[in-house]
Amino acid sequence: MSSLQKLTKRRSKVRQSLWFERIMAVLALVNLLLVLFDLTYIPLRDFWLQGKIKIRGLTLEVPLPPITEWYDQFKSIEPYRDTQQYLERVEDLETQIGQTGLRSQQVEVILADLRRRSVDMIDANPFQIANKTGTLERIKNRMREHVQNEQDSSKAAFNQFWSQQYLATNSPKRELDFFNREIRPLIETNYYRPIGENGEFVDRFAVIDFPFFVVFGLEFLARTWFISRRRTGVSWLDAMLWRWYDIFLLLPFWRWLRIIPVTIRLNQAELIDLDRIQKQISQGFVASIAEDLTEVVVVRVINQVQSSIREGDIANLLSKRERPYIDLNNTDEVAALSTLMIQLTVYQVLPKIRPDIEALLQHNLTKILSQLPAYQGLQNVPGMEQLQNQLAERLVKEISQTLYDGLNSAMEPDPVGDQLFQRLIKHLSEALGSEIQAKHTLQQIQSLLTDLLEEVKINYVERLSEEDLEEVLEQTRAIRKIAHH
Repeated sequence: MSSLQKLTKRRSKVRQSLWFERIMAVLALVNLLLVLFDLTYIPLRDFWLQGKIKIRGLTLEVPLPPITEWYDQFKSIEPYRDTQQYLERVEDLETQIGQTGLRSQQVEVILADLRRRSVDMIDANPFQIANKTGTLERIKNRMREHVQNEQDSSKAAFNQFWSQQYLATNSPKRELDFFNREIRPLIETNYYRPIGENGEFVDRFAVIDFPFFVVFGLEFLARTWFISRRRTGVSWLDAMLWRWYDIFLLLPFWRWLRIIPVTIRLNQAELIDLDRIQKQISQGFVASIAEDLTEVVVVRVINQVQSSIREGDIANLLSKRERPYIDLNNTDEVAALSTLMIQLTVYQVLPKIRPDIEALLQHNLTKILSQLPAYQGLQNVPGMEQLQNQLAERLVKEISQTLYDGLNSAMEPDPVGDQLFQRLIKHLSEALGSEIQAKHTLQQIQSLLTDLLEEVKINYVERLSEEDLEEVLEQTRAIRKIAHH
């Protein structure tokens, strides 16, 4: 298989993976929207029922499908029997007035029943189970205001409203229109919800959520198993911890936390871009802890150095009692690096800059000679100036060539010379350590170093907290911007 075919196959797998991630992210988003709808359904049920929004006294009606008829069953909501029968009796009253007129005996029977039901509604408060006691108070206040009987009780207002004399005086149609416009919508919002054995309202949202649970559960198991097979040293449990945020999609409680995996999945599926938000969050986090963290790190490093000095690490180093050094490849990396840099300088760098070095040396040599009395006297002799320049140039070339040859010869392998140099370094360090200890200066050195580090902590570490971290972050952002361009 050619490299082009491999690249095409790899891109095809990436596209397939991205499409799968997008499908699962959209499915998780749908589940989250259903969860949010369920959580807000009870507080917003009046809107879903009537489609009305009141803004500063202005009522806006929004055409809606019969959402409450579809969803009430999942919240175990059913019409409250007493308030439902109350509204049905009002409908019976409208029908009876249309058939027999207001002054008939049948109408009086219905009005008497409505007066009784009104008193029972106020006393029993059937709105309490739906947490709508405030709705009952609005009904009572509107009725008192309408019959202009605000000083009396709401029961007296209802008794007055549901009377033949009052309706005859104020037009039955107009009063019933008021009831249907102002009172009926409030009574219609009341409902009944049974309470389960756990003391909570019966809720059947799990019926909707269960298919999502099955899909996300199977995906979680398959995805984590696949991760554990692809990653070396990663167990199935480790892979589950790797995808910890997906667990929120499987919890039957705290469902609002599903916003975490949904947001992460949408970002991974490249449906939203959280890079800027992530940068702002990380920068805010850095700004909040950088000051304390920097001080803690620097102070701890200085304290560790001071502790090492007090414990005699300098003496151990000078007396060769340092901790054993673990060599992984039997190679002195420092010496190897030093040799490599010297070879690079002698064989590669110096030949390229040799003309510049010679020009500089010739200039300085000519400048020095020109200041000598004998040289100044020879300048008056014809032809001597050119001869002297040639001599200076020749002398510089000889000097530079001698130095370069000396360096080349020094770079040649010389076991005897290397051994002598190593012995010199060894004896130098031993003599230096011995002399320092013999003159009892080690304690003084330790004391001075400890005091110096303490002064560094006081004079410089405190300045870190005085520096404007926001300005530092701004400089960092500017540097990144320049680097990207």
